[in-house]
Amino acid sequence: MSSPEPQKADEARVIPLRRPAVAPVPAPVPGAKEPLWRDVVGDVLRRERLEQERTLKEVAEAARISMPYLSEVERGRKEASSEVLAAAAHALGLSLADLLGRGQEEVVRLTGAGRMTGARRAGPTASIARGDARVPTYGAGMSAYDIRLAA
Repeated sequence: MSSPEPQKADEARVIPLRRPAVAPVPAPVPGAKEPLWRDVVGDVLRRERLEQERTLKEVAEAARISMPYLSEVERGRKEASSEVLAAAAHALGLSLADLLGRGQEEVVRLTGAGRMTGARRAGPTASIARGDARVPTYGAGMSAYDIRLAA
């Protein structure tokens, strides 16, 4: 077996990426019923609208959605399309990703399952300190890789 060639002074050493250690997701609490997604998203929309002290009519007009339909979405009576959710979110100054992320956090809070730690909790625009560098982290379902640069 041959030994690796010596590294030249002006070459960077490549270090393979590896997945960070993530705490296992606990099993759902027996008997706990998961909320319906339409209820959760509706609650998030309504809470954001009320925090902004805006009326249903104002948001519906800004989103170009009928007021009765937006009301039904907020109450969890309608399963809105991604286009309708994006329009409602944008009317409230949120992106669709913000809306869905808040919905996910609400599901985790309500069920107590799927507790997220470290990098998985942060969201796509957050970062956590890793040594001297700041590494972007991503929401649930995505992984941040530990990147270290050779000096």
